[in-house]
Amino acid sequence: MPNAVSAEPNARWLSACYFFFFSILGLMVPYLGVFFDNRGFNAQEIGFLMAILMGTRIVAPNVWAMVADRTGMRSELVKFGSAAAAITYVSFFFDGSLTYLAISLMIYTFFWNAILAQLEVITLESLGDESHRYGAIRSWGSVGYICLVIAAGFAIGEFGAEIVPALGMVLFIGMFICAMALPSNLVKLSSSAPRPPLKLSSAVVWFLISAILLQMSVGPFYGFFVLYLKQAGYSEGVAGLFVALGVVVEILMFMLAPRLLGRFGVKLLLLVSILLTVLRWVLLAYGVDNIALLSLSQALHAFTFGLTHAASIQFIHRNFDIAHRSKGQALYASLSFGLGGAIGTWISGVIWGDGSGSTHTWFFAAACAGLSLIAALAITEPNPIIKSDSINP
Repeated sequence: MPNAVSAEPNARWLSACYFFFFSILGLMVPYLGVFFDNRGFNAQEIGFLMAILMGTRIVAPNVWAMVADRTGMRSELVKFGSAAAAITYVSFFFDGSLTYLAISLMIYTFFWNAILAQLEVITLESLGDESHRYGAIRSWGSVGYICLVIAAGFAIGEFGAEIVPALGMVLFIGMFICAMALPSNLVKLSSSAPRPPLKLSSAVVWFLISAILLQMSVGPFYGFFVLYLKQAGYSEGVAGLFVALGVVVEILMFMLAPRLLGRFGVKLLLLVSILLTVLRWVLLAYGVDNIALLSLSQALHAFTFGLTHAASIQFIHRNFDIAHRSKGQALYASLSFGLGGAIGTWISGVIWGDGSGSTHTWFFAAACAGLSLIAALAITEPNPIIKSDSINP
């Protein structure tokens, strides 16, 4: 059984952890490509490096999930991971070759990418029957993302791309400080209880396939959206505002998600969100020069990420019992954001080439989202929410 711990103090510190974790993401995802471009790397090399950022999510969350589900020491792993990520991030301050930066990325993202799955489990377990409050806590991550997207865009425009490592270090330290405030052993499992084997239902398999393909479609956005807008004549600051627009509607969607999930269910909302994602990438391919179409494309981020993620987290929580919830969240993170994101980003770099193939990257994205929609059609509705946290079969 998990320890009964008051959710309210935990909620405040978990909100802060989400804030800093996604602040780091708000710095890295839109601007790391600009940083690498400033260091003289070409599009294929940038795609390769960005793929590493996503690729460590394939291994790291699963390795840490095995430890977390075995020991129940999830908050301790968040603390250790945030400290190790901050220390190893120091290597980013030094200039180096493609190999040097690849190794640097591989090391610090191994620790950083392992944190989120544990945060998700800690949050849902601490909320218990109040899991509808997840969106309010998780939305602080979106607030952090939007703050850094805007601030970093203008900071880079003012001071240059070499400001990125300094901003990142401040955020990593903030993440570590907030993680240290999390209570120890927030989720503690009985070591004497038998552990049922992990089994993936056909619904979970189709869900994971759909998630992989959807994140492949987001690959061009991860690695090249800001460069795409710069190519179209926008500044980094303006590009940051467009990214921020997507996060604003994402926050609003997180607030609406519990009501929508209760009324329409996971599968229907996933199908609608993925269909609108297809439309989003088509709009981006054709409408980059049109402020209205570009804004509409970014507004659809409410579905591409906001509603899709809220539905996915609930799907995983309902389809994995407490003995395997860290593994469930890790599988979702590693296969979708990790494998899917890495493949999508790498292929996008190849298609992008010298910039002449930039439009084609969004057609690639739309095709991947279309395949994700087909896979999602095979998903059955999730099981009823598990009321008991017993790990007995």
